[in-house]
Amino acid sequence: MITVTARATEAIKDCFVDESRSVHDSYLRVSVKGGGCSGLTYHLSIESVENRGDTVVERDGVRILVDAKSKIFLHGLTLDYTSGLNGKGFVFANPNAKGTCGCGESFSV
Repeated sequence: MITVTARATEAIKDCFVDESRSVHDSYLRVSVKGGGCSGLTYHLSIESVENRGDTVVERDGVRILVDAKSKIFLHGLTLDYTSGLNGKGFVFANPNAKGTCGCGESFSV
């Protein structure tokens, strides 16, 4: 459903530590919300429970949640993390996006 790179996995673990959360008791929720320059934005949040209808993707002990509505827009997504000269943060490579804004925070389908 989605691919999570090794760099993203390590960054997610770091986020859990920064929030004083255990990787065993926490999930990273990746979702899509309306808004942004291009119409849809990516949203990340740390959750402690899985909701009915969620898809769970696991990589190296990190569990990612995707709700049913977002799953349509995120199918085939690769979640990566970068810390280069242009800044650091999560990077979304979404094959469903027909257009993106300049900062990569929002997309259109």
